[in-house]
Amino acid sequence: MAVHSEADAEAPYVREANVAFAIGPPPARESYLKVEALLGALAASGADAVHPGYGFLSENAAFARAVGAAGATWIGPSPDAIAQMGDKARARRLMLEAGVPVVPGSSVVPDEEAALASARGLGWPIMIKASAGGGGIGMVACETEADLRKGFSSAVARARAAFADGAVYLERLVHGARHIEIQIVADCQGATAHLFERECSVQRRHQKVLEEAPSPAVDEALRRELGAAAVQAARAIGYYNVGTVEFLLGPDRKFYFMEMNTRLQVEHPVTEMTTGIDLVELQLRLAAGEALPFTQSDLRQSGHAIELRIYAEDPAKNFLPSPGTITKLRWPEASDIRVDAGVVEGSKVTPFYDPLLGKMIVPGPDRAQCIAKARAAVGATTIEGLKTNLPVHEMVLDDPAFQRGEITISYLGALMQRQRGR
Repeated sequence: MAVHSEADAEAPYVREANVAFAIGPPPARESYLKVEALLGALAASGADAVHPGYGFLSENAAFARAVGAAGATWIGPSPDAIAQMGDKARARRLMLEAGVPVVPGSSVVPDEEAALASARGLGWPIMIKASAGGGGIGMVACETEADLRKGFSSAVARARAAFADGAVYLERLVHGARHIEIQIVADCQGATAHLFERECSVQRRHQKVLEEAPSPAVDEALRRELGAAAVQAARAIGYYNVGTVEFLLGPDRKFYFMEMNTRLQVEHPVTEMTTGIDLVELQLRLAAGEALPFTQSDLRQSGHAIELRIYAEDPAKNFLPSPGTITKLRWPEASDIRVDAGVVEGSKVTPFYDPLLGKMIVPGPDRAQCIAKARAAVGATTIEGLKTNLPVHEMVLDDPAFQRGEITISYLGALMQRQRGR
């Protein structure tokens, strides 16, 4: 069964569901974030489990507890694990105690003056981050004291608006860093393993646009270190089910814990394509109490995979969302290219939710052939009726620096600036 707001009544997933329940008006706070409406749909459906996906309440400990109290199975980690990792400042402390490398930072700073004092101690530049946040939302980079004075109140306001919690903390900004994440899996009996890394450095506004596995920057020795640190992080909080530990990798090859996502990631298909493991099936089996069907030594990576997130947004206007009606839609026809789409031709893309239209996941025997295949797939895609970021994907895939694997979390912004300057 599925749930939907009034805005999504005609969405493809609603039509495909055996049973679908309307849970409220378009604003998320009146539908997808309304726990009472979701629990009402759960009771009416007779479902015995809830899969939260990767948005809205997927990392909400209170909702996970409520699902359990209603007698249903939460397909994910324990509410306690969600709560521990959901408070980013608390997560930093836990990882430090567990011996996981952490970016130098502060505890929650109560006001601007306390933030300035902490920043002076850490050294510039720094990043202001929401303690209750995630997904890159509300982060503010500050190179100087003037930047912090300018950005502190807006960071607090964004945190409060996005997470109903204005608490923020500081981290030292690691220049030239990559965003590398490790997929972890664990069962209720205590067995934990990792499914290797994903490279997620191609970002706009601190949010991912293109991901790939494996990372062109990670060799076998570093892969073992990252994997061991991720498993250590998971075991430190008694984690089970599927999750992701995110790291910054500096140009000096040192890495630092950023956060843990206690849910399935948008980019999980690149791991599925390179390991042959269906992560959603594994989630269901682990939630049912089954043991991990493999050990770390059983796991292998094979080939390469790239995921392209296709958004309804205008790159020329700082990636502002571009709602509208899709008048024409054609995806690539290659049988081995996976398209996870939330729209069809005629779909109305509303301004109420994230403007992600779909994901193209492209496999290849190696990175060079995968890039060439992804470029052809973008060229074979047609979306009309609204603006999309397809031209950005073309630009990235054609860029020699990307093809050489020379990317950092600031890569896309710099590439866009160079293109505008031509």
